Amino acid sequence: MILVTDTIALDESEIEETFIRGSGPGGQNVNKVATAVQLRFDARRSRSLPDPVAIRLMKIAGSRLTNDGIIVITAQRFRTQERNREDALQRLVEMIRQATEVPKPRRKTKPTLASKQRRLESKSKRSDIKKGRGAKPSFE
Repeated sequence: MILVTDTIALDESEIEETFIRGSGPGGQNVNKVATAVQLRFDARRSRSLPDPVAIRLMKIAGSRLTNDGIIVITAQRFRTQERNREDALQRLVEMIRQATEVPKPRRKTKPTLASKQRRLESKSKRSDIKKGRGAKPSFE
């Protein structure tokens, strides 16, 4: 079990890791050894995550989310497989922690009278500047 928060723990069987050749540092070794890690986590079908957290997690994942609801994280920052595994897992845990925070609902507000006046003043100043750019009258 991977502890994410006090209430959420991920089952290790829900995380799938595949090793691929990385493109980062490593010299000639990079062509021979599969040190990069591709971590896959099915956020849509995970039993460890409550539904609201899973929905927020899928929004946070953005382009890392596939059409099937699987989050794919590729880690190739380090030269060793083990450090890349830790990096990918840490990034997933951080995304889940971010998804556990409930966003504060937005309250509608109206602009103040002073801000309306400032906006209109700046518009009229800009208008005057543009009027001054016109062709100058000729006195012939």
